[in-house]
Amino acid sequence: MASPARVAAVWAPDWPVVAAAAAADVPLHLPVAVLAANRVVACSEVARADGVRRGLRRREAQALCPELVLLDADPDRDARAFEPVVAAVEELAPGVEIVRPGLCAFRVRGPARYFGSEPAVAERVVDAVADRTGVEVLVGVAEGVFAAALAARSGGIVPPGESPAFLAPFDLAVVDHPDLVSLMRRLGVRSVGEFAALPAPDVLARFGPDGAAAHRLARGLEPRPLVARLPPVDLSARRELDPPAERVDTVAFVARTLAEEFAQRLADYGLACTRLIIEAATANGEELSRTWRHDGVLTVGDIADRVRWQLDGWLTGRSREDRPTAGVTVVRLAPEDVVEHGGAQLGLWGDTGADDERAHRALTRVQGLLGPDAVVTPVLGGGRDPESRVRYVAWRDAREPALPLEPPWPGRLPPPAPATVPPGPPPVSVLGADGEPVGVTGRHVLTALPTQVRLGSGPGRDVLAWAGPWPADERWWSPVQARRRAWLQVVLDGTEPSAYLLALEGGAWQLAGIYD
Repeated sequence: MASPARVAAVWAPDWPVVAAAAAADVPLHLPVAVLAANRVVACSEVARADGVRRGLRRREAQALCPELVLLDADPDRDARAFEPVVAAVEELAPGVEIVRPGLCAFRVRGPARYFGSEPAVAERVVDAVADRTGVEVLVGVAEGVFAAALAARSGGIVPPGESPAFLAPFDLAVVDHPDLVSLMRRLGVRSVGEFAALPAPDVLARFGPDGAAAHRLARGLEPRPLVARLPPVDLSARRELDPPAERVDTVAFVARTLAEEFAQRLADYGLACTRLIIEAATANGEELSRTWRHDGVLTVGDIADRVRWQLDGWLTGRSREDRPTAGVTVVRLAPEDVVEHGGAQLGLWGDTGADDERAHRALTRVQGLLGPDAVVTPVLGGGRDPESRVRYVAWRDAREPALPLEPPWPGRLPPPAPATVPPGPPPVSVLGADGEPVGVTGRHVLTALPTQVRLGSGPGRDVLAWAGPWPADERWWSPVQARRRAWLQVVLDGTEPSAYLLALEGGAWQLAGIYD
């Protein structure tokens, strides 16, 4: 079996931290951590010196480093910020493949012949990126992207043919298969070299294709041959935009439909894409072409995301010199590397996921006819009342809550949440035994016991039980945004749904929710 090609990997350490700090104007000499789902996903070297590590919860990280600056994770932002780095590398080495934001790679054979040696290439790449972007990167060279990426962590160049020996001392966790690593540790296999020494047929029989792919990495081989198979003709997909699009969201919407067409064209040949070329051109003739690499099969969502990342980094570049001078008129997708793909894997009970795929195509079709906001899905976030906790996002857009879900949220309505929240809460009347309206005092106490509630213009209904009031005093420090409310739960007599959530704001009661 032929050995993998010599590859140079360009790695920007702690890239999520670098991109987030640059966007927030936070100096990197401060301890910085990037959070996703309330856990640390990346941290700066200064933060690591204080004991902060990936996987820590927010409070644990803050306990170790009280001065820690916390920033939210944003893959789109990381991809946009990485675009100038890729452009700087591409000036020296055409055919750069983006593995992920913060890591790209290219075959080093051609540049090494031109510049004289592999160390000369690495030195020139480091200098070019620093001069153009101010970003410090490390370059590693080895057989295959996996070994080169690990070599880049120390800025080393692995001699030809010695990649397996170079990989052997690494902890097995570097193969990034958590379940496999956990099982191997229990079996006493802890290093990449120990895992590579296992017989390949036995690994395949016991752990399947994923285990076999990890075993190939441990042996210094790529999970698939690097020599790209020539794809059949006419597999690319192209879309012209008229009028030219100057906004990223406009191009991203077109990219979804184009990604569907591209994936279906490949599927008709029994193929799937693992390396993708995305090309874009403007009305003034400016062009941008990038090659995106993926460890697995690129799905429709993956393709659409990469189109958005690439064009977002181009259209909203940091410097005006790097931005195009006109709107995008053409977007083209072309497969650089394809693999045979027989279709969806059967689930445990025979489910192929075809229903989900048909539903996705139908919803995307509706969006194409009526616009991206015609199909929305709810996202639950943080807040104090049911209405503010739900945010509606367009289908296939990033499902990110408007407010963080984690507490504290003092004054939050206690569970359970109402099943129905009426739009534009209708007014209601809450009356006491004397027929007078019931209010809430400054000490958050009812002015009288509620005995009757009138919903809108309907007849009054007797109160069988009630709970509350629960006060919420929001943004009291801002005269413009200040908001004071009090919630009251009531159970009314009658055959219709009888449990209601009422809200008092500005001296008037409103129907805020209906319980099942």
